[in-house]
Amino acid sequence: MNNKVVQSSSAAIGLLALAMSTRTLAAQTAAPGAPQQPDAGAQVRTGVSSEFDEDARLANLLAEHQYARVESELSQLPPQQAQLYRGILANRNNNVKKSLELLEPLVNPVAESGKVIPEKLLLKTLGEDYLRESDMAKSAAQYEALIQRLGDKLSPDELDEIELPAKLLPLAKNNPQMIVDPCDVFEMRVDRNPLGLIDVPVSVDGRPHSWLLDPTSQLSLIARSVAKDAGLKISTESATIHTLRGKPMQVHATVIPKFTIAGQLTLENMTAFVFEDADYEFPLTGYHVQGVLGYAAMAALSNMTITDNNTVFVRPEKQIGAVNPNDHVTDGARFYLDGEQMIIALGAPTDASDRAFLRAVGDTDARMYAVDMGGQQTYLTTRYYDEHTPEFQGQKTHQFSLFGAPQVPPVPAYNAETISLKVGGIPVDVHFINVLTQPLGSSVRDDVYGLLGIDALDQLREYSFDFQTMRFSIRPER
Repeated sequence: MNNKVVQSSSAAIGLLALAMSTRTLAAQTAAPGAPQQPDAGAQVRTGVSSEFDEDARLANLLAEHQYARVESELSQLPPQQAQLYRGILANRNNNVKKSLELLEPLVNPVAESGKVIPEKLLLKTLGEDYLRESDMAKSAAQYEALIQRLGDKLSPDELDEIELPAKLLPLAKNNPQMIVDPCDVFEMRVDRNPLGLIDVPVSVDGRPHSWLLDPTSQLSLIARSVAKDAGLKISTESATIHTLRGKPMQVHATVIPKFTIAGQLTLENMTAFVFEDADYEFPLTGYHVQGVLGYAAMAALSNMTITDNNTVFVRPEKQIGAVNPNDHVTDGARFYLDGEQMIIALGAPTDASDRAFLRAVGDTDARMYAVDMGGQQTYLTTRYYDEHTPEFQGQKTHQFSLFGAPQVPPVPAYNAETISLKVGGIPVDVHFINVLTQPLGSSVRDDVYGLLGIDALDQLREYSFDFQTMRFSIRPER
């Protein structure tokens, strides 16, 4: 969950129209006492500016998740620069193989160039690519190089974003790569825990448990009591992290020889990071987290449809028989992976001529939102409010506070009874949503149109994530 706790009790996003691409986010603030990073580039959210070179401008577009804008400019870039950004876009589209093919040959040339922004983007993206392949050693090496070479060039936000992999992966760098066993299409019943989030039935070396479903967590987590009950070997080395729950936590590493989801999908040699039970409990509800299913497990599930009767239909990436191509989601909205953020493009037009025109002027008419299935606090940011201000005239505001983030000051917000969104051309209404009138004070929170938590997704009859086609589709209200 990383700094998702600081964002909604758990994760972030935004795509500006071309006409808004030069807007300055003057209200963005750094951590108290943090040094300014005028040359870091990627953390400065100012859109297009003559003050920055081409890499800084492209990094700003990536930071604001304007992937279509970046893609539209690739043909105008020098070959090596274009290769770098093609590799980054492949990463965002979850095409790890293509991303590695493009980025691995650039490691030495980019380092020798002495340019901070390209090297920062390259090392972080390679770290994510290797992590998705469950290659802990290579991933750890990229984050280590990022810290050693460019640590003083990273903003507080950027340091928070990479804290978990940078600190925890060295504990697991000698772990074997995970193996995913093939299985047939299956369905599973899931539970709602006292937090209202989804718990999935799993077994840890044959012992049944319920783990939190969180597609945006890069790492899988396990409670010490669960690891001890399964007889797992826990690393003697540990690391102290802060961003998982907003307080210091001592974390170790382990390998689960056999991890099974719903008695169907088996993962061999799955790396998990061990937390103390008391560090991940919620006393008011009597609930403590037994484990968190991170991205590696989600990628193995591949295609999930979650229904309003707590049934999940799974079409795994590796199947015993031939994969039915019709099982993949081809409609709906595009979504992207960016570190620990799952970013969905909502509101794109369906008419081909409209899309072509908007692409030509550098705007897909999409607005980028984050999805956080590990959080129960949906909100829309000032980017949404700025485009819909007249709709709230005459209404009263209230003070909005982020769950589990007392260090973030409350901000004024409206309570919108109904917000209309569009998912791949399908209109859907979500109800009783906070609309913020002031920035929360961090790029990772404010460079977004909103964050959709499980409380918003629960208003849908069913929804699907396909990690192969990178499509999110819905059946709207109940």
